[in-house]
Amino acid sequence: MSKTEHTLKWLPAGAAFPAPDTAWPADTEAPGLLCAGADLSVPTLTQAYLHTIFPWFSAGQPILWWSPDPRMVLDVNQFHLRTSLKKRLKQFSRSGACEIRVDSNFEGVMTACAQSARKGQTGTWIVPAMVQAYTRLHQAGRAHSVETWIDGQLQGGLYFVALGHAVFGESMFHHRTDSSKIALAALVAMCREFGVTHIDCQQNTPHLASMGAQERPRQWLVQHVACACQLNSPSWAFTPLYWRRLLETAYDAS
Repeated sequence: MSKTEHTLKWLPAGAAFPAPDTAWPADTEAPGLLCAGADLSVPTLTQAYLHTIFPWFSAGQPILWWSPDPRMVLDVNQFHLRTSLKKRLKQFSRSGACEIRVDSNFEGVMTACAQSARKGQTGTWIVPAMVQAYTRLHQAGRAHSVETWIDGQLQGGLYFVALGHAVFGESMFHHRTDSSKIALAALVAMCREFGVTHIDCQQNTPHLASMGAQERPRQWLVQHVACACQLNSPSWAFTPLYWRRLLETAYDAS
């Protein structure tokens, strides 16, 4: 059966986003595609995330806005801490050569994510305009990086958007084995400490599923974000004490 054709809405700069439930459905050629156009200013990005919408496009394309249904979401209390990663975290937490930093090199993390190879893909969706836009969002205090540093070198990390207690994971990279997973574990540890309950992971991947993320209806995420964004934003910072608490309480997966 062929995919159903759907008309792409064009959004002028400054216009309100369409409702997420008007995104293209599963039987179309681009499930979750909501509209094109607008801009990547801080106010536009903020309004997009408040409505569970995010930009995703390649070089040569217009800005494309998405809100898939279902949505991959990680309940931080269901984070799967596999035995191998648990051992590595214990080693990491005891090593003076390794540390977690938050927001010390945001643009460097984004650039590394853009350069990371993606199986089955050519190019990257983290185009220069996205790096510039999210760097501005970072400067506005609404985007952050979690960084794995080993022997004084940035070896892995991730970046995310945070509006109140609504957290949206964006992309990860690693130069050493498990360095991106360590950064994710650090983000989960911070979320637990700060009372943040869920991380939106956007798309379903086997990697995210292996770490405990599950699909949720988009409407669930809409309701969650509407409540979570009303809470005061945490002061995103990491202390090694968080490792011990995570290792004591995380869901142990073989």
